[in-house]
Amino acid sequence: MITVSRLVATLALVVPAAFTLPDARAPFAKADPDALPPAPWAAADPADSLYRVAREALNRNEYRQAAALFEQISDRYPTSAYAADALYWRAFALYRAGREPDLRAALASLDAQRTRFPAAGTRGDADALAVRIRGSLARGGDAGSAEAVTSAARTSTRCGSSSEDDEDEGDVRTAALNALMQMDAEQALPIIRQVLQRRDACSAPLRRKAVFILSQQRAPETESLLMEVYRNDPDRGVRGQAVFWLGQVHTDRAAAALEEIATGSPDLDMRAKAVFALGEQNSPRGEALVRRLAERDDTPDEVRDQAIFRLGQRRSTENVEFLRGLFTRLGKADENREMRKRVLFSLSQMRGMGNDRWLLNVALDPSQGTELRKQALWTAGQAGAGAAELVPLYDRLTDRPLKEQLIWVLSEARDRAASDKLVDIARTDRDPEMRKKAIFWLGQKNDPRVRQLLIDILNKD
Repeated sequence: MITVSRLVATLALVVPAAFTLPDARAPFAKADPDALPPAPWAAADPADSLYRVAREALNRNEYRQAAALFEQISDRYPTSAYAADALYWRAFALYRAGREPDLRAALASLDAQRTRFPAAGTRGDADALAVRIRGSLARGGDAGSAEAVTSAARTSTRCGSSSEDDEDEGDVRTAALNALMQMDAEQALPIIRQVLQRRDACSAPLRRKAVFILSQQRAPETESLLMEVYRNDPDRGVRGQAVFWLGQVHTDRAAAALEEIATGSPDLDMRAKAVFALGEQNSPRGEALVRRLAERDDTPDEVRDQAIFRLGQRRSTENVEFLRGLFTRLGKADENREMRKRVLFSLSQMRGMGNDRWLLNVALDPSQGTELRKQALWTAGQAGAGAAELVPLYDRLTDRPLKEQLIWVLSEARDRAASDKLVDIARTDRDPEMRKKAIFWLGQKNDPRVRQLLIDILNKD
């Protein structure tokens, strides 16, 4: 398998810079409903062993047992380093248990934490958790909880002197907006609209999260509100979120809005994001526009890169044929070399379409230039070319840089035959540099033969 560091280094060369996933995919970072307690940190603490057992129970989804154990920590060891947060984790476990009595006991635990440990490190998370708990109770018919959630959603987030306090308050309001949307979307939409109309800098994180919540609701107003955010919000990050989530709204209006941005926005980053979003819509109309942007010479490079990349993420005969044709139409001029590399990478993302063999043919074409042929070799491996196709190439290649590249590609293949070839190169190749390369990459593989190979080399007369 390719290592993380090598993957990052490679993607830096082949993936468009405009391709960045928005942080709205994880909008509740501080109060994550799937979060788990931190690892034990106070080995000498009298409650350390109890905390470990409670944490393990929670990790095993044994919620009521975990709740009982966390409760023991705060009751039996009130001065423990774990005591303050134990009440939060008890509430969290009860929230995950989910029955009405559990939810009410969870609220009581959070109230106890507020009273006994007002400076607990999880206090900000606790307020957001309380809102989520009340949202669950409200969906079960608890009018008082519904009123509390609605009130929290309407509460204005202030710009205070402490950014941490602002963040905690924003998390609470975000949780309230989300809970209210699940309870009563019709009532939540006016409040979300009110949030999105704010223009102060400190509410930008809340507006980004509100955009995400809005995008999950298939309401008639969704497209209009997202477009309004794109056109009018002063924060570039909020506008980018609106463009991205338009791609998750699969309507003709959303597609038309994205087309307008992709072809006419003066902000190239927004145009690239719109191309990404069009690809997410997975519609014939969107793909046709993406292909048009990919082939036009007057498309800005940043936008064109994204269009080429997106085509490789949608596996289809049409996209394969288009990208292969685009590779040819781009010609062999030096100024198009990086764009042609993008095309090769994009083709490699569609396995099972014959791209592995096509890429190997590019690698064997001496008219393509060394750098492009190296890229073709690597992408052929990414496209699924196995040892049966790769091993015979080694003896056919004459350029040292290409042979070095093929050794690396062979090191990434999982076939035993690829490892056999590397061992053979390490033992018998006439070029000592190639032997050293093969030995290095063999050393990265978990192959017991490598040790014997090294011993043989060291013992060689």
